[in-house]
Amino acid sequence: MFLGARELLFARGRFSLMGAVVALIALLVVLLSGLSTGLVNDGVSGLQRLPVTAFAFAADSKTDSAFSRSVVTLDQVDVWAEQPGVAEAAPFGNALVNGSAVAPDGVGTPVDLALFGVETDSFLAPTPADGADLGDDPTGIVISGTLVDDGVTIGDTIVLDRLGTELTVVGALGEQHTYGHVDVAYVPLRTWQEVQAGARPGEEPREGAYTEATAVALAAEDGTDLDVAAGDEAADTRTLTLEESFGGSPGYTAETSTLSLIEGFLFVISALVIGAFFTVWTINRRHELAVIRAMGATSGYLVRDTVAQAAVVLVVSTGVGVLVGLGVGALLSGSAMPFALEAGPITGAALALVVLGLLGAAAAATRISRIDPLTALGGQR
Repeated sequence: MFLGARELLFARGRFSLMGAVVALIALLVVLLSGLSTGLVNDGVSGLQRLPVTAFAFAADSKTDSAFSRSVVTLDQVDVWAEQPGVAEAAPFGNALVNGSAVAPDGVGTPVDLALFGVETDSFLAPTPADGADLGDDPTGIVISGTLVDDGVTIGDTIVLDRLGTELTVVGALGEQHTYGHVDVAYVPLRTWQEVQAGARPGEEPREGAYTEATAVALAAEDGTDLDVAAGDEAADTRTLTLEESFGGSPGYTAETSTLSLIEGFLFVISALVIGAFFTVWTINRRHELAVIRAMGATSGYLVRDTVAQAAVVLVVSTGVGVLVGLGVGALLSGSAMPFALEAGPITGAALALVVLGLLGAAAAATRISRIDPLTALGGQR
């Protein structure tokens, strides 16, 4: 790419301006990727870390309200446990509650929790990084690591609003476990059933409360696909894969779709900007290109030279933008903003930016194939 390299050197002002635009777009893409990943983690990391293949909800449940409206019975859990390909089936409870974390010195801190009710001997029972597991203590609670970062410690008492139920923090998880932007806390299923039924300490919950759960958590046997249709027909449920169930987290679908739309527009804008730049650049050097054609250069050579020139601009500019984005992202990661940098999404976004930019440049380069060598010899007169 002799011609392209010379132009990059002698028209460095123009190409630097174009590169700055691409770098800014790459910076925005990195920040949006980090924000998107952070929102996903803040919305469904508690679900992501469950060893679950799928959830079976009540038959009339909708995806966007499955966890808040679904009610299944323990009989439906037993039906699913007998289905072919199901390694384990267990009841799973989910409820959003408010309360206060009271330290041994009596100081209370308001907390919002997503209570996950699980049987303490099931595959859903959490393994804490610190402290003890749920065990047989009906008042024990295992909290998310992010709640520990907020100052709640093992030994604190969680007092639930309105009910006055007191739960003792016995263990803490080592990673972020959140649901709907609220910290997750695991409790024994029976305790969750009492809270869900609105029973105060010492009161008996309404009839049937101890037979209910939010959903049936399913773990498939290795290398086996669940026969969802047969299981749903037998248990009168509606089954969603773990990924599909994320839509039941409050705000998850709206947040992710909005950010994906913005990121998609950035990619389209990048392709259009690159294409427009190289279209104008080709028009401005039309006479020079005609001279090169008259000297024997083929259209294919000029197109390849132009695309290679665009590749240099895109790769260098995208790399600069990504590096700046990583630096800014490192600062944001320590803030209260739900922001997380992951190599996979950032690499994919950077590659998409380069590829779409090359497509835009290639579309602009097609004008070169229509340049008449006679232009250089005065054929236009």
